[in-house]
Amino acid sequence: MAAHPRPSGYVAGVDLGGTKLRAALADLDGLVVSEQVQPTDPRGGTAVAAQIDTLLRELAARAGVDWSDVRASAIGLPGVPDPATGAIELSPNVSDLEALDVRAELTRRLGHPVVLDNDVNMAAAGERWLGSGRTHRHFVFVAVGTGVGMGIVLNGELVRGARGAAGEISYLPLGTDPFDPGNQVKGALEEAVAGAALAARYRAVSGEQASVPDVFDRAAAGDPVALAAIDEEARLIALAVVAVTAVLDPEAVILGGGIGSRTELVEPVRRWVAALSTGVPLIKTSLLGDRAGLLGAVAVARREAGVHDGTTTSFQTAEGR
Repeated sequence: MAAHPRPSGYVAGVDLGGTKLRAALADLDGLVVSEQVQPTDPRGGTAVAAQIDTLLRELAARAGVDWSDVRASAIGLPGVPDPATGAIELSPNVSDLEALDVRAELTRRLGHPVVLDNDVNMAAAGERWLGSGRTHRHFVFVAVGTGVGMGIVLNGELVRGARGAAGEISYLPLGTDPFDPGNQVKGALEEAVAGAALAARYRAVSGEQASVPDVFDRAAAGDPVALAAIDEEARLIALAVVAVTAVLDPEAVILGGGIGSRTELVEPVRRWVAALSTGVPLIKTSLLGDRAGLLGAVAVARREAGVHDGTTTSFQTAEGR
């Protein structure tokens, strides 16, 4: 039987975060030909949609690619896309997405199929394609950074749940009082382990202002307050890992995000998990770091453009299939 000819063209991947917008243009073999990071438009909503449109077209022009050759785009967003309305729910870090049919808006602007999914789901797809998940059919990707989230891959397929919100572990009732309304917007766990919490934990003991990178740098220099702050971070993450493991039984837990992908964190997380449970999965650091979501979006866009090479899971398409 003759092989089907490989489709030609390009795809775009976008990782939309609360503070940064990452975008890449790649050919259908997955080779990135143009890439850029810029601050996310703080106005949110339609302003962010316009920003994505402008940036992707600039990337194509820079690479000498005619826009009509870009066959599909995939966008990872900090929230849960509603398949019926195209709006983004549970998205406190980018404003006004819940009032906009993001899928329709971007499809109209870009002029080709657009795939939406949660940014951590996209990162899980990236790790499945090129990262620490390549050798696992059952794993979870736990992102800890500005926010907290989880992508679930079981039997090689992404799991979203009834409302698309599977993996929203920021709302696990751990780390802070889950009954406090102040902890219910971003979630009790996120309030305890996201970047702002780690910096605040250090400040509360030392009396000094420090960014998250500063805390890790001071820990590397032997600062006992920084070391204690990171150890407490690891303890709280371990609580979430044990809770997730009890329900999903993954082969591996991959830690990613600005904090989770720090290699200094993996050993204390392993130690705390081992103190809590005998059924310990492999605990690994992301191989892709802050590019996991972007490369996952490229992988998903390749699938939407007709490349089926067994490396990506199925995602909701622009038509909501």
